[in-house]
Amino acid sequence: MNPPTATPAYDELASTWTRMHRLSHLQSIAGWDQAANMPPKGNEARAEAMAEMAALLHRMSTDAALRATLERAAGEPLGAPERANLREMQRDWRLANALPESLVQRLELAATRCEHAWRSQRQANDWTGFLDNFRALLSLSREEAARHADATGLGKYEAMMDRFEPGMTCARLDAIFAQVRRWLPGLVRRVLQRQAGEELIAPRGPFPVARQQQLCEQVMRRLGFDFEAGRLDVSAHPFCGGVPEDVRMTTRFREDDFLGALAGTIHETGHGRYEQNLPREWLGQPLARARSMALHESQSLAFEMQLGRHPGFVAHLAPLVSAAFGAQPAFAPQNLHRLMTRVQPGLIRVDADEVTYAAHIVLRYDIERALIEGEIEPEDIPALWDAGMQELLGLDTRGNYKDGPLQDVHWPSGMFGYFPCYSLGAMYAAQWFAAMRRATPDLDERIGRGDFAVVFDWLRTNIWSQASRWSTDELAVRASGEALNPAYLEAHLEARYLG
Repeated sequence: MNPPTATPAYDELASTWTRMHRLSHLQSIAGWDQAANMPPKGNEARAEAMAEMAALLHRMSTDAALRATLERAAGEPLGAPERANLREMQRDWRLANALPESLVQRLELAATRCEHAWRSQRQANDWTGFLDNFRALLSLSREEAARHADATGLGKYEAMMDRFEPGMTCARLDAIFAQVRRWLPGLVRRVLQRQAGEELIAPRGPFPVARQQQLCEQVMRRLGFDFEAGRLDVSAHPFCGGVPEDVRMTTRFREDDFLGALAGTIHETGHGRYEQNLPREWLGQPLARARSMALHESQSLAFEMQLGRHPGFVAHLAPLVSAAFGAQPAFAPQNLHRLMTRVQPGLIRVDADEVTYAAHIVLRYDIERALIEGEIEPEDIPALWDAGMQELLGLDTRGNYKDGPLQDVHWPSGMFGYFPCYSLGAMYAAQWFAAMRRATPDLDERIGRGDFAVVFDWLRTNIWSQASRWSTDELAVRASGEALNPAYLEAHLEARYLG
């Protein structure tokens, strides 16, 4: 029999959260399998199973006894990490108790059905068919937003965003995106003018999928991904899932373009390395989770944009590309770097260059905020999308739903409030690299020598190992000396693309 401790209530909570982590492990792997391996006829049964698991986890996290246990734990003599862990438990409890179990179950069913149908509807450019499932999902998501808003005192969209980015407000985000709207169009014009005079050699395909996968896995190893604790598969939309002990990444391939899959894989590897390097001694506890999704995206974009498009990194990548597909002039380091940093307004967010990327996020933020607030209906999306793409990127998207509002998995999955995290992540990534350069003035030379560990060591010390110990703003201050500062992204883009 174990002797009594000074923190019995906290210990009981830690045991409960470990159980929920283990069940979430199974839920996450089932979700990965649904996206990567499950045969189409298995979807309805999987939807019901996932809804049952969501209901079970919700029941555990809203157990009436937890309130009293949380209150008792708050009065116990906890150390600083335990106190931070309790803070995250209290947040979990508040979020869970905002929603009734029936709504959690209906949301899971609706999202699973909508996402599964979206896979074929996107390919068929079937906006009308998509709306049949999407209307039901949006109705439930609006109810979810209203309940979270009532529980937190936040606005409806703000409450949805808070699930992914705790502490971020719409007022703060509006100010950040207003800055982006001011400087982005002029920057895009200047970069396009500069690049118009550059010689660019296009790669000659096809690029066999098997060789692309081998190349992607080779690059993942160079980036430190642990294949003993994760794997790479294929899905309709690239993602990183699983759990820190078993990270499941996916990408997608096209035989006429290897750069999309490669960039997507490097992006997901940033997510994967964050997960694999969260503090092992706290696994199973909320303290060990990634702090926020903007911080998660800062890791993927630190890998894909900051490091992955660095000329020193590309110089080491070029021989791997030549070995995979055969030597050709397009794979010379300078030309490959120009290919990877080519700025061209395009339709697809995940394929966007890092200069125009923010425009895609601003567009989605405007639309999904209005959707959740009830200011527009699903039928209004195409016209708003067309107008936004014309304004922000000068592109005509009329009638192209596949490469327009159907291109992302987020809306058919009910992930409203997530999109801002991408641009916030790009801003944080630029801020992290500015801090790295202050700490290591020869950072760029070291990357050119193939010393990528200097990047990984800084991220491990300042981001990965800290997990959810601090609020997002405090973590940013500890890592870089200040809270989020969007000026670093503008300065990075100016330096890389205008010299």
